[in-house]
Amino acid sequence: MNLRVLIAILLITTLSTAQDKTSKGDVLFFEYAYKDAIKQYQLEMRKSKLSNQQYLNLADAYFKTEGFGKSAEIYLDIFKRDTTMSNSYFNKMLQSMAKTEGRARVSTFLETRKKAFPMEVLENYDFNRELLKTQTESAVDVFTIRTNSAQADFSPAFYDDRLLFTSARYETIKEKYAPSGESYMDILIGRIEKDGDVLVSTSFDIIPENIYHEATPYFSKELNSVFYILSNSDGDELSFSKNGKNALSLAMVDQNGAFRFLLRDLSTSFYYPFFEASSGKLFFAANFPDGYGGTDIYFVYTNNGQIMSSPINLGPRINTAGNEIAPYIFDNSLYFSSDIFYGLGGMDIYRSNIRANQSFSIPVNLGLGVNSGFDDFGFIIRNEGLKEMLGYFSSNRPGGKGNDDIYSFKVAEKPGLKTFALTGKVTNLSNNNGIPKAQIQLLNEQGEIINEAYANEDGDYRIEIPFQNVITIKATKDRHSVYSVTYRDDELEKAQQGMFNLGIKSLDDLIEQKEDHTVMKLKKFYFSKGSSVITPEVAAELDKVVDAVNKFPELQLSIETYTDSRGSDTYNLKLSQDRSEVIKKYLIQNGVSIVNIVSAKGYGEEKITNNCTNGVFCLDMLHKQNERSFIVILNYDKLL
Repeated sequence: MNLRVLIAILLITTLSTAQDKTSKGDVLFFEYAYKDAIKQYQLEMRKSKLSNQQYLNLADAYFKTEGFGKSAEIYLDIFKRDTTMSNSYFNKMLQSMAKTEGRARVSTFLETRKKAFPMEVLENYDFNRELLKTQTESAVDVFTIRTNSAQADFSPAFYDDRLLFTSARYETIKEKYAPSGESYMDILIGRIEKDGDVLVSTSFDIIPENIYHEATPYFSKELNSVFYILSNSDGDELSFSKNGKNALSLAMVDQNGAFRFLLRDLSTSFYYPFFEASSGKLFFAANFPDGYGGTDIYFVYTNNGQIMSSPINLGPRINTAGNEIAPYIFDNSLYFSSDIFYGLGGMDIYRSNIRANQSFSIPVNLGLGVNSGFDDFGFIIRNEGLKEMLGYFSSNRPGGKGNDDIYSFKVAEKPGLKTFALTGKVTNLSNNNGIPKAQIQLLNEQGEIINEAYANEDGDYRIEIPFQNVITIKATKDRHSVYSVTYRDDELEKAQQGMFNLGIKSLDDLIEQKEDHTVMKLKKFYFSKGSSVITPEVAAELDKVVDAVNKFPELQLSIETYTDSRGSDTYNLKLSQDRSEVIKKYLIQNGVSIVNIVSAKGYGEEKITNNCTNGVFCLDMLHKQNERSFIVILNYDKLL
């Protein structure tokens, strides 16, 4: 299986440096002779106990030769004795279980290890598990291209009207590569036909001649150059690290044959370059020791291909305890392959939408057709005319010509389930600060909750669901208002294009304490002298009450109005009652339910707050201190 060999080139441990430290089984394992390694380890087990690492090597050897029953048995045995087993091995254990015992067993066993995985991986798992439950048939028709051979052919890349790809077929100039039993990998080129088939493949002669591995090309039209990987060598001699390993470096060559190394480390292998011209980012897969699992996807910033930064990991939304390879960006979506345990089997191809802040949506499994129960990887796609897209990928599924084969397809829409994803912040409308632990919900047209999430300590959130034509977005928190908006069709597309912030209000920001009452926080307003007519000044403050009740529909209100002592007691009592009634009428006319208004009462000059009582001379400003209206919140202490 050449994909596995390519990923495993971390790499050959030389016999001269390892014979006194490793067994013969180890040597065979490190040379990728997995079937022979299994036999040798079994012989060694009869003589003495294998070390924990050798036992894991044996499990890996079974895993790589599709002996999933035996691999699951060994991984599980080790896990029972050592629950600190790395997530990479744990992932292979779950993959083996899925092959032999089904996905229900995987779900049950994962519960024992959930805390060891990043939150993003668990969200990815839950989302794709539900997604794959609903898919029963292939969504994409694919076919093998005619230029495939009996050996491994994989890693397609567009080269104008032709296709570059990697091959280990015998007719190339390469020598035989012992671990796979095939030729060292070489880069070939073929002609793309109108139906998407590829014919007349020949060696790609722009790349400098090399007798060792050359693979996974990517052609940048903007730089007029090809990025690819190759074995570290000095002339015809392989270059080894101090630990006896030969790794793969990343290089580029332009149309004139000018060659230069871009990423080279004798102990680290690089795979599957992809250059994004708009950002100058060079993406690739690598096995750096600080990654999340096996190989992870990284990028570096470049200036016309020249490396300008350290590698940056794409993070746990993309990278997992498994192997992630083959990044490819098309139409603001990142396509890549992963062998994480929740796929259909082996390597699967996923699509993640790139958000405005350069974060990634939950990767979506492309489903049956593109993916299978085998290794599916190296996905590429481009627009082909106005109404269709042309794509290729590689797979070792049955029905091909040999080992890994290249498959072609044409589609009208991007493969993979369409999703609705939001990223943003829940903010306090009073001060624009983020609100921690706010609840975000997405509801369907029937008002049923499809998914919910909680904002982090800074108020940031992200949430995603399979696409629906009508979605309601809600956000709230205890003692806060409810944000609720419903979008349809094209509105949903626009909502996803940038940061989607959800503004809600804190109840405590709307209230204050006055005269032993909890009242609505309003600017003090005055009616005209002797009048109960709502002025624009009064209306502006009452509109705040309408808005508050819309945000907190459970509020129970009491309207209280007071006058100063000028005029008779009877007149002032009637005037204050009229003002309370006109306030109530205005609120109801502007959308406040009568249910929200428990009472509306005028108190006249009953509660004078200073010495300006009947018969006492006071300045007008002092009299006005007694003229006031309150919107009292009766159930403040009972609101959650």
